[in-house]
Amino acid sequence: MTTDAILTTQGIAPKGQGRVLLIACGALAREILAIKAANALDHLDLQCLPAILHNHPEKIVPAVREAVAEYRDAYETVFIVYADCGTGGQLQAACAEMGIGMVAGPHCYSFFEGNEVFAGHEEITAFYLTDFLVRQFDAFVWEPLGLARHPELRDMYFGNYEKLVYQAQTDDPELTLKAEACAAKLGLQFERRFTGYGDLTPALTAIA
Repeated sequence: MTTDAILTTQGIAPKGQGRVLLIACGALAREILAIKAANALDHLDLQCLPAILHNHPEKIVPAVREAVAEYRDAYETVFIVYADCGTGGQLQAACAEMGIGMVAGPHCYSFFEGNEVFAGHEEITAFYLTDFLVRQFDAFVWEPLGLARHPELRDMYFGNYEKLVYQAQTDDPELTLKAEACAAKLGLQFERRFTGYGDLTPALTAIA
């Protein structure tokens, strides 16, 4: 099973032994595992929800609640690795109700660049891709919007955009070339920004 699908937890420890469960968007799996390895965060276990929820924000809160209910008793701490992600504040309200923390920010594009930096851009005509979305462009953008069958719809969806901003978490020339191809496919100018993991690293390393 790939990191783009559902991940099982990496060993469930009895509650009270200092282990933390991260319940995360599957689109962040690679990045979370990289941060975990680089910072020796061995007390963190990971359970990812399907990345396709990225396209269905109304399903995020119920899925998070279900996962918390299933695993909470096995862990001392549960932390949600989602930003608001289009839930209109509902995910934050649910986390507050359940007494668990979550990553700050409106969406992953913001926390990857750094919430303060991103808020200063005011780029209302920019379309964003991360490493994950570049890899999964056809499955998460092109096909769900029906552009594979009806490319003439491109202007309807993207006519008000001016550029595609590729937020690169890693230095990967092949991904950059693919991101450029995505921009060309959408008829947008291309810009690459190396963000690394942004605010995601301090958010995870701060978890006790």
